[in-house]
Amino acid sequence: MPIALFALTIAAYAIGTTEFVIVGLLPTVATDLLISLPLAGLIVSVYALGVTFGAPVLTALTGRIERKPLLLGLMALFVIGNGMAAISPSYAPLLVARVLSAFAHGVFFSVGSTIAADLVPENRRASAIAMMFMGLTVAIVTGVPLGTLIGQIFGWRATFAAVAGLGAIAFLAIAVLLPSSLKKAPAASIGDQIRVLCSGRLLIVFAMTALGYGGTFVAFTFLASILQEITGFAAGTVSLILVVYGIAIAIGNVAGGRLANRSPVRALTGLFIAQAIVLVLFSFTAPSPWLAVPTLAALGFLSFANVPGLQIYVVQLAKQVRPAAVDVASALNIAAFNLGIAAGAWIGGLVVESSLGLGATPWVGAILVVGALVLTLWSGALDGRPASDDDTATQPA
Repeated sequence: MPIALFALTIAAYAIGTTEFVIVGLLPTVATDLLISLPLAGLIVSVYALGVTFGAPVLTALTGRIERKPLLLGLMALFVIGNGMAAISPSYAPLLVARVLSAFAHGVFFSVGSTIAADLVPENRRASAIAMMFMGLTVAIVTGVPLGTLIGQIFGWRATFAAVAGLGAIAFLAIAVLLPSSLKKAPAASIGDQIRVLCSGRLLIVFAMTALGYGGTFVAFTFLASILQEITGFAAGTVSLILVVYGIAIAIGNVAGGRLANRSPVRALTGLFIAQAIVLVLFSFTAPSPWLAVPTLAALGFLSFANVPGLQIYVVQLAKQVRPAAVDVASALNIAAFNLGIAAGAWIGGLVVESSLGLGATPWVGAILVVGALVLTLWSGALDGRPASDDDTATQPA
């Protein structure tokens, strides 16, 4: 793999840490700011919505900017957002700071995915995207548990200060490792962008992404609370369990990239089936410390294994049906990932507040994943159907 990919991986590590560390800190933040657990969960949703709406809009607006200066500007915004979070005195300023960081996140991954794919031969593109997203998985292995531990000892604001430092390191990595002569796709017109949103084929894949990736977050958003209140682990032990979960995610991410190189649809079908089964299983194993941890390891493996396949599938499909707006399609898929996170966190909060309670969040998430499975089978069937226009293929025969 080209060394330039490591710059993208380092930046993804910083972004992944700030996105997911809040999961381990939710009980701490809720206690410090005197808010309920579901209200604290909205911090996850607001960040994800910032990515959802910021990714496509800002990617389109910045389409004419050279890739390297754009990535440097995004990391600068990332540092500012996390610095603001570190000094937030209350709930509202924290939400504003999270949205700023989310804007940087959305554009970085939409542009970064196409850069990663262009840096390698065509038959290794899924693996290159997986390597960039490896920064997210390594962040969950090391950044999230360490950030959680820092927050528990020094306060959650200290965690965001440390994340701002990671952003500064990522800024330097991009400046040093990424070449200045990066290939830039032609800026998409407004008409091209609208046509992406009007493409039935692409909308199916965006829905697959939102449901398949977001299903896990119904439970994952409240994982620290599940482990403490249902399984019975001490708060300090949660950090160690997050390490196990993160290692499983890292392995799953690499395996998912290799599986998706040949056939994204076939890989996603098997992964979604397994993911739904394990989520249902976690509903039953959560009360047992001995069963909950291995179930979480399996869930961790599956929760990110679908990411490379979903991203390379939308890029491949966009090149066929909307070749003038591949970056916009990539950005919208990043938006779909985060719409899934926002929806999953919100639905999880509703489940926690309902009579079903915290323990029902895994099987409710499995329902969303089954929806993604149905859409994957549908999209795969459409791939084999000849059609002159992608949207005509979505109509019943």
